[in-house]
Amino acid sequence: MEGPISFRRGLLSLSPLLVFLLVYFVLSVVAGDFYAVPIVVAFLVATLFSLITMPGLSLEQRFEVLMEGAGRRGVMSMIWIFILAGAFAATAQQTGAIDATVQLAVRLLPSNMLLCGLFFASCFISLSVGTSVGTIAALTPIAGSLAQQTGFSLPLTVAIVVGGSFFGDNLSFISDTTIVATQTQGCELKDKFRSNIRIAAPAALICLVLYYFLGMTGGTEMDTSADQLSPLLVIPYVYILLAALCGMNVMFVLATGTLMSGVMGLLLGSFDLFGWLKAMNEGVMGMSELIIVTLLAGGLVQSMQRTGGITFLMQRLSRRISSPRAAELSIASLVVFTDICTANNTIAILTVGPLAREISQRFGVDPRRSASLLDTFSCFAQGIIPYGAQLLIAAGLAKVSPLSIIPYLYYPFILGVSALIYIIINNHDKKQALSHPASAGTC
Repeated sequence: MEGPISFRRGLLSLSPLLVFLLVYFVLSVVAGDFYAVPIVVAFLVATLFSLITMPGLSLEQRFEVLMEGAGRRGVMSMIWIFILAGAFAATAQQTGAIDATVQLAVRLLPSNMLLCGLFFASCFISLSVGTSVGTIAALTPIAGSLAQQTGFSLPLTVAIVVGGSFFGDNLSFISDTTIVATQTQGCELKDKFRSNIRIAAPAALICLVLYYFLGMTGGTEMDTSADQLSPLLVIPYVYILLAALCGMNVMFVLATGTLMSGVMGLLLGSFDLFGWLKAMNEGVMGMSELIIVTLLAGGLVQSMQRTGGITFLMQRLSRRISSPRAAELSIASLVVFTDICTANNTIAILTVGPLAREISQRFGVDPRRSASLLDTFSCFAQGIIPYGAQLLIAAGLAKVSPLSIIPYLYYPFILGVSALIYIIINNHDKKQALSHPASAGTC
């Protein structure tokens, strides 16, 4: 085992991460816009800076370290999943599956439970499509119409959609945060889901009760006169959920889901063969930024690992960590801080994930728990920052200030409290964590 690393050497090893946070966070604050600095450029600057933190190696060897990190099996696995998830999401959208899912969810809402129904629809759609941004884009206009027709507060109805969108972002098998969390922690999607649902379900149920009482003031039935799409278009999303729950390989599930959506689109006349190919291409290219960031982050982490930065951080953290509970609180704090700095929950998990795995292995935290905590606390932080993509999109569509939405974001706040309680009262012993037997059974 490597001996104690000096503060000076450790700080030099971790300096690429500090450079990334400075370039991205500080410049964003100066610009007054957290999307003024491209995340890829910030990672590129930090990765190139890491070249000077590897003494004793030739320039060629230093680049080989970056390539070794970018080419790791876990990184390549994530990239393949991103590619297939992009192809599926774009195919399903072009087919009309997202609109059909929205219509089906809205038409199932009881008229006297509109707020509960809106939250349920947001949860269901985000769980199906795996994206909080897509859910917000689809349902915010409905939330605005609901507020206009019934007299409910517009920031309240928009906040309900934002909150519900993070329910699915946190749990969906095709969410990029779920994929990254499970891949970095080395656990199965279905196992993380079973652990994560213990945090998210109580928070969602509390919100449903809260929205029920808030909605008792009454409301009118929502307009459902729009042209109806075939409910059969929801089948690919149902298939994705059931197949993933049954433990099927996620890449196979996404590939077959894409094929199913494409065939349905062809049969229903949503597009021809070339339209389908174009949709898949657009979906894959839409993942290009995330793929590039994943490669750069892999190289950045490898450089810090080679120079002892990860070991140094572990040695410093271990002075304050004395139990699995303290380790979990450290993981939660790290991912929240990183998300606040980057305004991107996927990037936060990518950045903190390798370190969280080191902490988990050293202090006996089950990989399923660490993956759940990474995803949950990143969604909590992302859900309440006014400069995050989700709140900015919701505010833009509803034409309200992001700050006016924050007081009504009940779900993200309750989710954060639920996750803290999960750490405090539902701790496991070290022996169980180190063995972490596979969850029993298949569907």
